[in-house]
Amino acid sequence: MHHPSSTYRVQVRPDFPLKATAELAEYLADLGASHLYTAPLLVATPGSEHGYDVVDHSQVNPALGGAEGLTKLSQALKAADLGLVVDIVPNHAGVAVPAANPTWWDVLRHGRKSEFSNFYDIDWSRGRILIPVLADDPDALDHLRIEDGELRYYDKRFPIADGTGDGTAREVHDRQHYELVNWTRGDSELNYRRFFGIVDLAGLRVEDPAVFDATHAEILRWYREGLIQGIRVDHPDGLRDPGDYLRRLHEAAPDAWLVVEKILEPGETLPDWPVAGTTGYDAMAEVCGVFVDGSTEAFFDTLDHHLTGGTTSWQDLVHQTKSAIATRTLAAELARLARLVPEIEAAPKALAELAACFPVYRSYLPEGGRYLAKARSEAGRRNPQLIGVLDQLTARLRNPGDELAARFQQFTGAVMAKGVEDTAFYRWTRFAARNEVGNDPCDFGLTPDQFHEAAENRLRSWPHSMTSLATHDTKRGEDVRARLAVLAEVPGDWTEVVRRWVRAAPLPDPALAHLIWQVAVGAWPISRERLLAYAVKAAREAGTGTTWVRPDEGFESALKAMVDRIYDDPALHREIADFAGSITPPGRSNSLGQKLIQLTMPGIPDVYQGTELWDHSLVDPDNRRPVDFTERRELLGRIDDGWLPPVDDTGAAKLLVTSRVLRLRRQRPELFTGYRPIFAEGRVGEHVLAFDRGGVVAVATRLPVGLSRHGGWHDTALSLDGNSWTEVFTGVGYGGTRLPVAELLHTYPVALLVKE
Repeated sequence: MHHPSSTYRVQVRPDFPLKATAELAEYLADLGASHLYTAPLLVATPGSEHGYDVVDHSQVNPALGGAEGLTKLSQALKAADLGLVVDIVPNHAGVAVPAANPTWWDVLRHGRKSEFSNFYDIDWSRGRILIPVLADDPDALDHLRIEDGELRYYDKRFPIADGTGDGTAREVHDRQHYELVNWTRGDSELNYRRFFGIVDLAGLRVEDPAVFDATHAEILRWYREGLIQGIRVDHPDGLRDPGDYLRRLHEAAPDAWLVVEKILEPGETLPDWPVAGTTGYDAMAEVCGVFVDGSTEAFFDTLDHHLTGGTTSWQDLVHQTKSAIATRTLAAELARLARLVPEIEAAPKALAELAACFPVYRSYLPEGGRYLAKARSEAGRRNPQLIGVLDQLTARLRNPGDELAARFQQFTGAVMAKGVEDTAFYRWTRFAARNEVGNDPCDFGLTPDQFHEAAENRLRSWPHSMTSLATHDTKRGEDVRARLAVLAEVPGDWTEVVRRWVRAAPLPDPALAHLIWQVAVGAWPISRERLLAYAVKAAREAGTGTTWVRPDEGFESALKAMVDRIYDDPALHREIADFAGSITPPGRSNSLGQKLIQLTMPGIPDVYQGTELWDHSLVDPDNRRPVDFTERRELLGRIDDGWLPPVDDTGAAKLLVTSRVLRLRRQRPELFTGYRPIFAEGRVGEHVLAFDRGGVVAVATRLPVGLSRHGGWHDTALSLDGNSWTEVFTGVGYGGTRLPVAELLHTYPVALLVKE
């Protein structure tokens, strides 16, 4: 396997197609990346802005520039000596527009007799395929019509089976292999597996070799022809047997760098798969955590209790949200599981309880059996009356060959993702910097020792795993998180202002209000429109005052009034700006520190589009906004001409750090093959995070507010061997065995030393 030295993620989409992406090749090479890493490129649902809803696996999306666009991108990358990593989506396909998806259209038209009836994970024993598209109106079917040999419902089109087209539209509908039903019935009655609760994304059966071949032929052709060198696998947890799938993919593309979007819970290890590692959420949790002051956790518990009156623990909240997802949002999938154990009346309740208690996303039997044992123990503790049923079920759930066990593993991942990432993270708001995919918010911060141990483990076990600080799925941009980490150093100041603000601009949901105040100061200055869009999404995800399915107009009006108050009340606006201004300089120190650490630590660093400058994005779709690459090119040119940028609003200091580390990783990979923690001596030594990768030493400032309270670095020093060293960002040379940190970090809060 040939692995990248680093990747740069671009959200290729219709408004930034392959042609525009190809024009970045020279800039990315200058930046120091070795590979471009793109969003999915196959044909997606018409109008898709992300590409994760593939409708045709046989070709490059014409909306992105088609096959010609990919060829030209490949040529541009090769001319710049760059490789290409593509994102693929094996778990599901887009079915929102049936006419756009030839295999789904054929299944709807021919039912079980379709040559593609095995493509999709459909429970054919339930009769017709339910399509939840009708308005919530008993007379909705009266709006059906027949047009151009198709059944139409407003702008939606459906096929008509041969020989069934005579009579009224209702009569024709009743003869089809599918049944159009009320859109509200999707969660409870659907008879095809979905991606999470999304009816427009139908589960694929890639465990069937014919389906694997059909859905991967085009991607594997790109690999064979040298158009791509790496593959990022989206959501492997949805697959029936991820390990078997990855073995087949590896056999088909043996030299490709394979990474999986596998979210590991803290302490969980990746199964022994033929992959280079994960997409880096585990690294993100470690990097962000080591810049948080863990000693102030109790302050935030007290503040949270004061603001919300809540006494629910994180564990109990997660149990509640996962239970709700298992029994409501994923009720159809739960019912399908329960039908596999018809002899157990309490099976639905017990299966939902096991899923709610499952401590990780899923097991990969026979690996991960201990997680099932843990779930069984916790479910029995919470529901002693179910112990007998739980024992009956777990006997079957332990058996990898049992259909119940296979489907339950697919179920628990969806319950975790929807219950925790998309619900609990928006309700548990004591300290939003740590509410991030791949992290347990109970892990308030990491000590340097814990960070070093994790880094050494990564080097030993998964040295070519991706590391990241931001993705299109992160809840907040990396620099929002870095600035919010400062709150842990000023808990008294934060308590004082936020208690005043919640009175000045009240909201009926105090936990959500605390989240919005944190996001406002973390992303400040932020436009009213962006903050309101975030607040509405956060409120609907939390599902306490309003929801996606049934938006509450009264609550959302109160939300808008709160956001408007932030901008329309001059005194409040000024106070927020002042407070945000006070945490911005230490936030920038954290930003540069976490960027340096992520780019130099063991693993293959990914840079999410635009994050080489300050990035104060919020959750998707905010983090897919267009990036100004012209500005980045110009700033990089000035840096290369010898400009040492200050740590100011331009963000050019971050561009300096990013480009210098990526270039060094690309030009001198031998410097990044080891790992040795370096501990500073002196009275504020704990404010230094440093390590030697085997000839290059990274040095970052931790907890900058605490450092300034101590009056600076004083006598703090690093002990290095007696060689000469060059600091990469400033070009200054150092010699001797004892290096004063005040001297080393005089210009920037970070340093990168290379042995002469």
